[in-house]
Amino acid sequence: MRLDRRFLLAGLGSVLGSRSARAERPTGTEPQPSPQEAVRALPRSLPGADLAVIDLWPGEIPGGGDGPDADNFRYVEGRYGDVTRVSRPCLLVMRPANPSGAAMIVAAGGGYQSIALGNEGVPVGRVLNAAGITVFLLVYRLPAEGWGAGPDAPRQDAQRALRLVRARGAEFGIDPGRVGVLGFSAGGHLMGETAVGSARNLYAGVDAADEQPIRPVLAGLIYPVITMRKPFDRTATRRILVGDEVTPAEMKTYSVDLQVGPETPPTFLVQAIDDPVAVADHPLLMFSALRKARVPAELHLFERGGHGFGLGAPGTPAAAWPGLFLAWIRLHGFLRT
Repeated sequence: MRLDRRFLLAGLGSVLGSRSARAERPTGTEPQPSPQEAVRALPRSLPGADLAVIDLWPGEIPGGGDGPDADNFRYVEGRYGDVTRVSRPCLLVMRPANPSGAAMIVAAGGGYQSIALGNEGVPVGRVLNAAGITVFLLVYRLPAEGWGAGPDAPRQDAQRALRLVRARGAEFGIDPGRVGVLGFSAGGHLMGETAVGSARNLYAGVDAADEQPIRPVLAGLIYPVITMRKPFDRTATRRILVGDEVTPAEMKTYSVDLQVGPETPPTFLVQAIDDPVAVADHPLLMFSALRKARVPAELHLFERGGHGFGLGAPGTPAAAWPGLFLAWIRLHGFLRT
């Protein structure tokens, strides 16, 4: 059952205004919950609830194809906020109470087979909102769902999202010069491809928004899939994008580290060493490429955390990454307070 507007607003008020609906109201001497603690108390299945929606494409979607049907005409939302059957790629807008002028496009992962908005989308957006960042959750096309553009479908959506956010910056109080990207797992691959691919336009312009640049000012890649090279190619991302055998051309096109250059924006990387899915070599290869190109970069490796930890389990070292990321974007002038 989908959450209605009144239920969500009531839930947000109780969670963000106190520790929990079941907890006693805090006194003046008790510590307030951190942003991470607050968002973890939210219902998990709420990607589309009470969020403004911006369709990416005004008419026909580039490449065409027989995309899936969806019961709400855009996508199907699973029990825990996992999105599939994306028929109309879109942005879900999460606006902060005190906007800073900065915006972040967030791409959750799911091996290009689903989009984990309930784990890597809405909770992360709440933390960024608390810092004054306007968040746009990217609901991108999944390549195996019948799209004519195939593996380029999500990359087209990401490029269009950057242009659209900049073009509508005044509407949302956004500085077009402060638009970044943040991606997780396969979403990290997508945002990595977007960050390194600003010189390659992947679709013909459809309106004035497409005159905007597609280079983000910075990128955060959290346990990302980076490379198609052996022996690090045992991921769902590789299987969905290029199949069982990777040609040299495909390896270069879909390996983020092989496309890093001087124009790549500053990049922040997070990884758990015990990740069994996107092994630690992925961000290490990316960090090495960034250093070689003299691109500002920061890498955080945590001994434990596995894969798909989102904000990080409470009490684990990996839970430190959101604070480290906020400090890093301040260092680069993305946040000015």
